[in-house]
Amino acid sequence: MRNAILTTNKLCKTFSSGGLQQHVLKNLDLEIYEGDFTVIMGPSGAGKSTLLYALSGMDKPTLGEIHFSGREISNLSNDKLAVFRRDNCGFVFQQMYLLDNMSVLDNILACGLLVNKNKKAVAQKSKDLLARLNLDEVVWRKFPAQISGGEAQRAGIARALVNNPKIVFADEPTGALNSANGEAVLDALTEVNNRGQSIVMVTHDMKSARRGGRILYLQDGVIRGECLLGKYISGDAERHNKLSAFLSEMGW
Repeated sequence: MRNAILTTNKLCKTFSSGGLQQHVLKNLDLEIYEGDFTVIMGPSGAGKSTLLYALSGMDKPTLGEIHFSGREISNLSNDKLAVFRRDNCGFVFQQMYLLDNMSVLDNILACGLLVNKNKKAVAQKSKDLLARLNLDEVVWRKFPAQISGGEAQRAGIARALVNNPKIVFADEPTGALNSANGEAVLDALTEVNNRGQSIVMVTHDMKSARRGGRILYLQDGVIRGECLLGKYISGDAERHNKLSAFLSEMGW
């Protein structure tokens, strides 16, 4: 039996604008399992990023509950949510927001030292992660403006992993990258998932979605369908066909 790391109960998110209310998430029940690579897909405006931000504690739901490893987080104060995110979550976004005045390595170190004050241990962990993500020492010493988008995104993955998070959230991580850099980022995410890391990724890109083991289709604030693909194997044509058929059925 698989263990759920995240669960939601009747999750709702409503935004108000000009006196009108927009119901983005509607009584959503969901389980995210430990070690899974879960992908959330759906049309624009379906609520994908809103769901990701709620699950990660970056935003609070309007109604409903979110439980992380059995602990309710939806009722925490903003300060406690910040501590929760620091101790449990890693984040990978389209834009990495690396600090411009710090080297790549120092960006990773700064994040790691928020949790672990042993600078030597954090430095070794940061270097190990960067090396594992195929970033060599020349890149470590550069500033963000001096590296490619793919290198910055892989540095962002290292930063997301340096504190040994229980779960990594990725919001369109390849959306701003060319094909080669996007593939390198997907390879990095696949590798860390194969090592047991839980990942939740939002994407509109089918090529990226194929890396997931479980695809959830979100539309109009509710989950309309689920497709189980299992662990990613490169060149698996059946995987592509199964996902294509599922998305066609969903009307994507």
